[in-house]
Amino acid sequence: MNGIKTVLLLGLLSGLLLFGGQAIAGRQGLMFGLILAVGLNFFSYFFSEKLALSMYHAQPVTPQDNPEVYRRVYPMVQNLIQRMNLPMPKLWVIPEAQPNAFATGRNPSHASVAMTAGLLQMMNDRELEGVLAHELGHVLHRDILISSIAATLGAAITHLAYMAMWFGGGSRDDDEGRSPWAGLLMIILAPIASLLIQMAISRTREYSADAAAAQYTGTPDGLINGLRKLEQGVARVPMSDANPSTAHMFILNPFSGGGLSRMFSTHPSTEQRIAKLEALRFAQVH
Repeated sequence: MNGIKTVLLLGLLSGLLLFGGQAIAGRQGLMFGLILAVGLNFFSYFFSEKLALSMYHAQPVTPQDNPEVYRRVYPMVQNLIQRMNLPMPKLWVIPEAQPNAFATGRNPSHASVAMTAGLLQMMNDRELEGVLAHELGHVLHRDILISSIAATLGAAITHLAYMAMWFGGGSRDDDEGRSPWAGLLMIILAPIASLLIQMAISRTREYSADAAAAQYTGTPDGLINGLRKLEQGVARVPMSDANPSTAHMFILNPFSGGGLSRMFSTHPSTEQRIAKLEALRFAQVH
């Protein structure tokens, strides 16, 4: 169901781009916006891994670098990737007190899993395994690729709206079939609708990664307990180098908050995630 929901949401983004592009800027504007967005996200897709790891000063987890972390984490990851039929990702530790983790990389053969020092300190082995399985679930489902596609479409929609706002839309040759009222509505509503759809896609992928963690560890309990600790830790300990543009990468949004910030969050609420994991436990029993 999560896969079907993702396909439908991506289709909705595509439809919004086509309709909005014609209404806002005509065919020429649509193509220009799409080409620009593809170019920007092509760069992001291939280089976001190095940028994110550098931004958070990630250190490699190897027998030579961080040997204690290696001895604890490597066997867990090796066991999980054998169950998931994945290649071994690169492992990294981030010198941050806030408990958190993220996966990045353009495909399973070029993947990295990074965890903070605070996560390693706060989690017991069962909880840490659940968190690592969640991040490997993102690698398994190629969520970086899905996020890049959604970002490409969303960036194109937003660019078209801004272009129409500042430059008045497409050329006279493109006027046929355009509605000024539809164009005005799209200028106002398209970026908001695009953002909400991208948030829905991101939340759907979080649920899928949670389900993968429950499946490949054999129980949802480790991740459930881990999420509860993460919720408390994120609220209590700020991340010194956190950047809003990378919030979607983490297992829990490093910026805690409620109200409108929760509505526009890239993550479902921890309560919702735990409820779905509890339902998986019930399904396993029956």
